[in-house]
Amino acid sequence: MNLLARRPPLSLLVLADTVVAVLLARVSTTDAPGLNVSTAAALACWLPVAVRRIRPVPAYCGALLACLLAPALQVNQPLMIVAVALAVYPVAVTQPARRSAIALVAGLLVTGGALLVSALGAPGRTNGWPDPVFIVGMTCLVVGASWSLGTAARTRREFAAREARRQAEKAVADERLRISRELHDVVAHSMSMITVKAGVAAKVLDKHPEEGRKALRAIEEIGRGSLVEMRQLLGALRAPGGAPEHTPLPGLVDLPSLAHRAAEAGVQVDLSVSGDVPGSMELSVYRIVQEAITNVVRHAAPARCRASVSVVDGLLSISVTDDGPGRRVLPGETGGHGLAGMRERAMMYGGAFEAGPLPGSGFGVRASWEIP
Repeated sequence: MNLLARRPPLSLLVLADTVVAVLLARVSTTDAPGLNVSTAAALACWLPVAVRRIRPVPAYCGALLACLLAPALQVNQPLMIVAVALAVYPVAVTQPARRSAIALVAGLLVTGGALLVSALGAPGRTNGWPDPVFIVGMTCLVVGASWSLGTAARTRREFAAREARRQAEKAVADERLRISRELHDVVAHSMSMITVKAGVAAKVLDKHPEEGRKALRAIEEIGRGSLVEMRQLLGALRAPGGAPEHTPLPGLVDLPSLAHRAAEAGVQVDLSVSGDVPGSMELSVYRIVQEAITNVVRHAAPARCRASVSVVDGLLSISVTDDGPGRRVLPGETGGHGLAGMRERAMMYGGAFEAGPLPGSGFGVRASWEIP
């Protein structure tokens, strides 16, 4: 099937056109086989067919000229409609719609007019000449059909080119979205933790120097960890085909350290993980949990939250709830980049996402999707 769908090389197509031109040239003359003036004239008339794919417009003009000169060259003029029809096809394929339409009108006028004049000028309209109305009708039918096929082929190619450009633009947009989402998750989490710990250090440094130094050491640790994760992320983005083995990205095994950092920022996390999560989905699961806990640290600390990741009957579920102030999103708003990023990660797998205040107090984030 692939061999049939693949377009033959240009050289093979030109060779096939040349063979067709030679055969039709032989049919269009009644002289005996052999190289003579009449045969040479017929070959010259059918030459545009041989080069129609290489020089479409000159070949088409040559075919129209050959149709006009066919009676003087003793070549079968009605048969030259086939030459014009074969030559108009690549013109319709390669030229813009306006120029292609002009070429069609010119071809119909030239061929139809030339054949009609020859038919009316023939004595008694004998010598095999059919009715003039039939001549004009066949000219429009044959030339117009070939032009229509070429126009359809051009339309298909233009559509395929537009679709290819659209897919390329979509790939670029998706890649930019992926990079911005990853950078947001890394930077937002780290900066939230650092901001909280810096505020603690500023308050207790004078009266409780040891607590202040502990907060500063935590800031240093968070900053170093963020730099490492940033280098891993940039290395994975630069590597072709995704994240290579030497730059591992966070996964489920990193959730306990995430909970530990949140505890240092005043948020106690009850973490539970059950079931087997595919390795290809671990980064998305980690980022959703990370962003949800970061929102708790940013908006509700000190608080307590429960984070759970479970796989039951092929359904992966993520839930992060807290007991802090319930309203994080103002009326009429859909949330910031964090909520949008979590929703996009869930939608990548065709899943569902919801986030909002819980009854009474607290805030909940839930995401789920089926594992294929």
